[in-house]
Amino acid sequence: MKKTAILILCTFFLLCGCSTATQNAGKDEETQQLTIANWSKLITEQTNLLVDEEKQFFSKNGLDVEIVPGNGGGDAIKNILSGKADIAFTDPGSLFYALDQGEKLKVIYNIYPQNVFNIVSLKENNVSKPEDLKGKTVGVYSLSSGTRQNLLIALHHAGLTENDVKIVETGLLNFAPLMQGQVDATAATDTGLYTGQQKGLGEVDIIEVKDYLNMPSDLFVVTEKYYNENKELLSKFLQSYKESAEWMIEHPEEAAELAADYAIDGQDTAMNLEIIKLRNTASIYKEDDRRLGEVDIEVLQAAADTYFELGLIQQELQLGQVVSDLLSEESE
Repeated sequence: MKKTAILILCTFFLLCGCSTATQNAGKDEETQQLTIANWSKLITEQTNLLVDEEKQFFSKNGLDVEIVPGNGGGDAIKNILSGKADIAFTDPGSLFYALDQGEKLKVIYNIYPQNVFNIVSLKENNVSKPEDLKGKTVGVYSLSSGTRQNLLIALHHAGLTENDVKIVETGLLNFAPLMQGQVDATAATDTGLYTGQQKGLGEVDIIEVKDYLNMPSDLFVVTEKYYNENKELLSKFLQSYKESAEWMIEHPEEAAELAADYAIDGQDTAMNLEIIKLRNTASIYKEDDRRLGEVDIEVLQAAADTYFELGLIQQELQLGQVVSDLLSEESE
């Protein structure tokens, strides 16, 4: 009897163990991995992407999202082409350059419909329009970043090329070289400018690139192969990201508080709030027409045409073939 009882107990525990293992395996199978190649380090303006541990925007939909830091939009594209990431958080210029080289890509989401890039100089440098940049030293985040590409757009509208200026890589905190007189001007974003002003930048002249070409600042891009093989997964991601973007728009104060824990530059909560407000504004078409994520093909096509006309790319691109309809299917 004792042997029989022991055998029954052993069988019971074995079955329980197998059942638990099966349940855990099922949970692992339900969780789908996604890697985003970022254009930058993990910064405050991207707080909605960083706080899944707290808010579960992605995990509640079975997504385990990892973010790989980068050094410009070009880096993000390289990371999806090499298979190091699945989705690129990148700028249109980097997209156009890759398409021009024959890469097969798909745009799945318009992160920031508004062009937030600018070129900033101290008042004493007398650089208030693109023509004034001739012969100047200009800082950019990196040579593969949207800051360089938008600088080139401004230069071309003034009849200048990058040979007419000296371009210097200054990194993400690119206002320090400007304040120290190492560059005459620096190409940046609205949030970068705000940060610089909080650190004592002083009076400046600002050339806003949107006055010359108001194209989206950032997009989510995937390879065509990944798109074709993972449409359901990407739809889950788009649903999750839209919810996170809506949250940051509706709750900027909460986002600013969380940025202090999750963003590399989030130490100052008051500064976080202003940066988040700027980025929220860039995330929508206009106050009464959010259309989060929607890609305006005509605007993106006009941007690509401008890049071609200015000699920044060598081929005329057809963006209608590149923009996906996953987002519109998701909303139906």
